[in-house]
Amino acid sequence: MKPTTRGTLAAVVTGVTAAMVAAATPAAANPAVPVPVPLDGVSESLGVAVPRAGLELPLLIPGVPEGPRFVTGRLLPDRVLPQVPLRGTLPGAYLRGPLPHLVGEGFDHIGIDAPASGLRTLGPGLVLDAPLTPPAPDNYGVPGLKMPQAAVLAPVVQTVADADLGAGPGL
Repeated sequence: MKPTTRGTLAAVVTGVTAAMVAAATPAAANPAVPVPVPLDGVSESLGVAVPRAGLELPLLIPGVPEGPRFVTGRLLPDRVLPQVPLRGTLPGAYLRGPLPHLVGEGFDHIGIDAPASGLRTLGPGLVLDAPLTPPAPDNYGVPGLKMPQAAVLAPVVQTVADADLGAGPGL
């Protein structure tokens, strides 16, 4: 094997390995930006307990749409307008607030924790077919007429949302 061939092969193997490692990293799969909500100043100025809150805002990552698929017997590709995939997260929230002793002793706060969860979507797509048939050999290569066809591919949303609601002592 020539040195240039070996170098090219090594570069290709390194690139494929780097792409596989990047795809397997879970932090890159569902990115979210934590945003704390600063309410400490209100607590200090008023001298009362105020809720603590935080958010996780999602970063949507567009994917690569599937290319056109040519089908025998049709003049146009299968999906004229392909569905665009998006990956990201649902927004997360964290909230803990003071609770008067309505329920009884030991229940000083109420809290909800809804972490950011993974989200996969596909945008809407469009399928069209021309009102002509493929060229027919028995008709001297002239295409025939047929009814035009059109279909809208519905968007898809896949996720599993999770939240915890609780009450207990302390804030």
